Amino acid sequence: MRVGTGESAVVLLEAVPRRASSIWTRAYLRLLLSGDTVCALLACVCVLGIRLIAGAYIPLAEFLLGFGLVIAWPIALWMGGAYRQRANGEGTEEFKAVLNGGIGLMAAVAIMAYATQTVIARSFVMAMLPLALLAALYFRYRMRKRLHRRRAVGDYMRQVIAVGHRESILDLVMQFRRQPYHGMRVVGACLPGNAMDVDLDGIPVLGSFGDVAMVVERERADAVAVLACPELDGAALRRLAWSLETARTDLFVAPALLDVAGPRISIRPVAGMPLLHVEHPEFDGMRQFVKTVFDRLVAGLALLGLALPLLGIALLIRLSSRGPAFFYQTRVGKGGGEFRLVKFRTMVVGAERLKGALLESNEFDGVLFKIRNDPRITRVGAFLRKYSLDELPQLLNVLRGEMSLVGPRPPLPEEVAEYGTDVRRRLVVKPGMTGLWQVSGRSDLTWEESVRLDLRYVENWSLILDLQILWKTWSVVTRGEGAY
Repeated sequence: MRVGTGESAVVLLEAVPRRASSIWTRAYLRLLLSGDTVCALLACVCVLGIRLIAGAYIPLAEFLLGFGLVIAWPIALWMGGAYRQRANGEGTEEFKAVLNGGIGLMAAVAIMAYATQTVIARSFVMAMLPLALLAALYFRYRMRKRLHRRRAVGDYMRQVIAVGHRESILDLVMQFRRQPYHGMRVVGACLPGNAMDVDLDGIPVLGSFGDVAMVVERERADAVAVLACPELDGAALRRLAWSLETARTDLFVAPALLDVAGPRISIRPVAGMPLLHVEHPEFDGMRQFVKTVFDRLVAGLALLGLALPLLGIALLIRLSSRGPAFFYQTRVGKGGGEFRLVKFRTMVVGAERLKGALLESNEFDGVLFKIRNDPRITRVGAFLRKYSLDELPQLLNVLRGEMSLVGPRPPLPEEVAEYGTDVRRRLVVKPGMTGLWQVSGRSDLTWEESVRLDLRYVENWSLILDLQILWKTWSVVTRGEGAY
């Protein structure tokens, strides 16, 4: 039943049919609950079994305590937020929730054991619960990968109605299609006015801003994504939230600062109004010092560990084609300063001189030059590029402090000469061997997408983000996707 018209319309939903997403979500949560419980049970059996094999005497009270902790384990994870629907498939948030629940239970058991002078709890605090935590994290990781594989073929997706202007909706559709593991699919759009014949790359326009609640009911959508637009002010958003409340439809609102996230953003009440406070990014100080130490330490250890493979690649390059094993090129680093980047040579000698004849074959927009089947690349070079092995010598640049392990792509001087004011923001941090561009599509990205990812990294960099990107880089380069 619908009450009211236009923007003030409120939809009262009675006997709403169950959405398909709610069915698989509940089944998935039950599977997570069962798996977490099994992880705790296996940890308990493992610890008690080892003690029995070692000849230790285990009283009945200790058996009861162990299996009591097995029951308490999923409860602790639930209290930590590990079964929230929004955490499904989102690695960082999901793992953090599991850690919070597991560590919280360990702390509670340790405090109770200390307060009651219970000696038998030590083996559980020191062995069983940490083992259960590691097993649960690995289980969640495997389940997340399985969920991502299913979403890549269109399963386990949440239906989203996008609300906003054409350009912002097209951008959202592109991002969801490029990264299906987030589990979002735009199934319809609501545009301002009567723009019903607008082309949205196959997404149907189902109504205007005043029809959002009705469209959600008709399409049985799971969520509404409101993109930045001046027509939807605070009052309109509040009425929209009320209309979606009964059906428990999620409401996502994109702020104007799309590329600023994480700890830099906080909501502070000022004079009775919730204001979004945005802190400035830190490019100096202790955090930068820790990043520099981490980069150089990892680069030094990696060079020592990869010395023989690097020597083998260098010999293979020399034997397979005429010319040196290494290629040196001037790149632009932090603050616009130039440095000599070192890579394994993947092209024929004199490839730079041949570039002019291939400019018309450029397949990349913007200021970059890329050809999918570049005739200058050698057979060995194609293999090295596919798995990013040609970039390993850049560890020397990291060790010298010219580059970072993670950062924006190191540009050429002629590329920087064509940068606009916004794009030059990439130069406030050191360029990196890998970055968001590397784990989000590599050479398959457009120039605009590459710039956006680099700027997003600059605005939100942290050591935790670096570790996440390094972890994802390994899976990307082993698959050899998007490299040429």
